Amino acid sequence: MTAAPARRSRFPLWLQVLVAIVLGILVGWAFPHLGVTLKPLGDAFIRLIRMLLAPIVFATIVVGIARMGDLKEVGRVGIKALLYFEVVSTISLVMGLAVIDVLRPGAGMNVDPRTLDAHAIAGFASAAAKTSVTDWLLNIIPTSVGDAFVRGDMLQIILFSVLLGLALAQFRTQAKPFVDVLDTFLHAMFGVVRIVMRVAPIGTFGAMAFTIGQYGVASLVQLGELTALIYLTCAAFVLGVLGAIARLAGFSILKFLRYIKEEILITFGTSSSEAVLAQVMEKLERLGCATPVVGMVMPAGYTFNADGSSIYLTMGALFVAQATNTPLSFGDQLVVLAVMMLTSKGSAGVAGATFVVLAATLSSMNTIPVAGLVLLLGVDRFSNAARAITNVIGNGVATIVVARWEGAFDAAQAARVLDGDEMPVGLEKAVPQP
Repeated sequence: MTAAPARRSRFPLWLQVLVAIVLGILVGWAFPHLGVTLKPLGDAFIRLIRMLLAPIVFATIVVGIARMGDLKEVGRVGIKALLYFEVVSTISLVMGLAVIDVLRPGAGMNVDPRTLDAHAIAGFASAAAKTSVTDWLLNIIPTSVGDAFVRGDMLQIILFSVLLGLALAQFRTQAKPFVDVLDTFLHAMFGVVRIVMRVAPIGTFGAMAFTIGQYGVASLVQLGELTALIYLTCAAFVLGVLGAIARLAGFSILKFLRYIKEEILITFGTSSSEAVLAQVMEKLERLGCATPVVGMVMPAGYTFNADGSSIYLTMGALFVAQATNTPLSFGDQLVVLAVMMLTSKGSAGVAGATFVVLAATLSSMNTIPVAGLVLLLGVDRFSNAARAITNVIGNGVATIVVARWEGAFDAAQAARVLDGDEMPVGLEKAVPQP
């Protein structure tokens, strides 16, 4: 029995959020005192997100590492993919950090952190003591695993997750049932994220009404600047960084973008890179990448190589710091970068997941107020599309580069496909081979 196709909503979430933003702006502008009283709506949404932090970060890291497997078994492909992921995702983190540091779109908002609801962040991670580097490093190690989860200390949870994932990778066959269960749990948790995102318009309305009512319409202009900067930075990363990598690998980034234009449009509409995973994998195989390489690199990239999400993480974190007049020294920014090199690996291809990871990152430090994320809530949906598209393009390029690096890439076939000379699928079987 075939299930009936799901009916597409005539009032999709993105449109609901758009309407909520407009209404929030109007209420905050026309009735500023009422707008300020609506703040608990945004706080409630933050609490719902906070509720999901520990289990999502834990399960994502464990499943990702365990399924990459022991490096000896994964072999050269795994090693090369991990090296590529780490280098390129770090470049994207640094790029976001540099752009927001130079242009400073949050400067001048003068948001007083004391006006933000302290209860909204009470359950987030206890910050690491910063009396010395030694104390900070020791505080990463939990007194017990249960204590780390009870207190929601994200750095401690990340440490335990990495160790557990590496341990499971040593006996993949025996560990497979447990990893499968954990993967099912992770999918269920992202199902909860999707449920929570249904109330995003309400939280967005309250957050935007509060922001405009409390800080004025000028704050909206600066939020718009942040969104525009995210799009421009993602575009510069794709054309500049990924374009240079593509040239070194022997193909044109513009031709590749044209080749996956349908997938880019779908991603833009859904704001989820997960929606096009199967189609992109199929196109990469038709492009000339060996099937085993595509099967290993592309899915792993969704966890370890979220370039667009990495750009957003550093830009979002520093924007909150600038908006709340939170001073960050060069050393503090290096700490933010180091933490995000781990937490960025926990972002998945589900809409809204990066917002969860950003909250997890800020909760691991005592410098940037986590409740300041309410300032980003109103524009998160719009920047989500840019980073999801960047993630799709970045992982496609990564797969081609690793395949070529491994000698599992048909450059002649790729040239024919990118030039539009590929035969229709199936027709090549009817053509006699010489």
